[in-house]
Amino acid sequence: MRRHGWLWLLASLMVCPARADMPVNPSHATRDGETARIALKGDSIDLTLSDAIYLGLRDNRAIRSAYLDRVAQKFDLRVAEDRFTPKLVLSGNYLSTRNQDDRYRQGNMTPTSTLLTPYGTRVSLGWTYQHTDASVAGLSHNDGANFSVIQPLLRGAGKDIATAPVRLAQMTEQINRLNLKSTVSQTITQIITAYRDLLLAQEQLKIAQDSLARARQLVDVNQAMISAGRMAEFEIVQTEAEVASQELAHEEARNRVDMARLALLQLLALDLHAPIVATEALQAKPVEVQADRALKQAEASQPAYLAQLLVGEQAAINLAVARNDRLWDVSLVGGATQQRNRAARGDGSRNWDNYVGVQVEIPIGDMTARQAEVQAQVNVKNQQIQLAEAHQQLDRDVTNAVRDMGTRWRQFEIAQRARDLSRRKVEIEREKLTAGRSSNFQVLSFENDLRNAENARLNALISYLNAQAGLDQTLGTTLQSWDISLND
Repeated sequence: MRRHGWLWLLASLMVCPARADMPVNPSHATRDGETARIALKGDSIDLTLSDAIYLGLRDNRAIRSAYLDRVAQKFDLRVAEDRFTPKLVLSGNYLSTRNQDDRYRQGNMTPTSTLLTPYGTRVSLGWTYQHTDASVAGLSHNDGANFSVIQPLLRGAGKDIATAPVRLAQMTEQINRLNLKSTVSQTITQIITAYRDLLLAQEQLKIAQDSLARARQLVDVNQAMISAGRMAEFEIVQTEAEVASQELAHEEARNRVDMARLALLQLLALDLHAPIVATEALQAKPVEVQADRALKQAEASQPAYLAQLLVGEQAAINLAVARNDRLWDVSLVGGATQQRNRAARGDGSRNWDNYVGVQVEIPIGDMTARQAEVQAQVNVKNQQIQLAEAHQQLDRDVTNAVRDMGTRWRQFEIAQRARDLSRRKVEIEREKLTAGRSSNFQVLSFENDLRNAENARLNALISYLNAQAGLDQTLGTTLQSWDISLND
């Protein structure tokens, strides 16, 4: 095997062992606790379906991009949950001023701490220090602290309203996680489909090779019969034309293999020159799925449907907030301030000021709050309609997927029986041709029937396997079926 060109590929395909319970991220994925094993044979690389899924989870660009988006999304949640932690702001300035009487150099520093509680209470504590150095008036400085508490009684009051932004952010985080699950599931399904497209193309190439070999064998039989004087020489032209036709089909099949290989390599984000070969065994077993149980499973795990439920809950919270915003702003207020002044000459003063009371703000003639409530009410009703549509669509998709899988299996059984009968038919007709009881035309016609039957069986098998993958995606169980957990 050539050394140059494959060292990088070996390095990119080597992975570390992992446990079955280890979480999966774009650079680490396992199935059944096994690592991807890539076998190099000559100038080709054997690739199983598990290997393809593993590499796709590690390197697929759509999955890597989705995980990058999660970095910003998680930080958005962190910011929202930080709503009720104390905030500190430090501000200050230093100014040099001059007027007709004096020249001043003045510095200010003001740290302020604020706190919002889950019940809407706003607490503020600040301290201000001012230092003044005047050329004529001399040195002076003053400082003071202020403390205030505001407790809303109507607008903004209550735990449900005060914590609404946090709950909305948490629901958005759940939706983002569901979107990530959906992205990974869709990518896995795409990889499965692309892998089986490569398998299909490879098997079709084998069918084309077998058909070409049988056509050439028939030419040899014709030549022997012509030599024995049992067939007219011009009749071999028909068989030779069939050979040319099969050579053309063989070239087309090779082209389809290359196209399917490139499509899979792009999904896996590997070098397009990597000569991978799909080696998964094409086997299928009937799977019984009940539509009602499948629908319940989809309602519990289908990402798009679960996200729609969360969007409906967010709409309800936004409506409650919009209604609260229309209330009067009535709040209990209380606070205290302390001011201390000191001059260079030694004289100074200290003042205290305490207060408690009620502040009221009544909006009159402002339609914006009502506008927000109307929009929130409409949004709630729209979300109810969309939820009903989503549930019906889910029911339809599950029913179609279950029925399609059953239909594909029955088609495979029929196609397999037709293939066996066509093969037997060709064998009998070849024996009749050898005995001089048939013609090239009849044999070639039956050969064409056999080729079509083999392709029909292969297409039916691949369609059935893809239907299983499609059902998994519809039910939202793709990750569960492949023992994949998201590192999220």
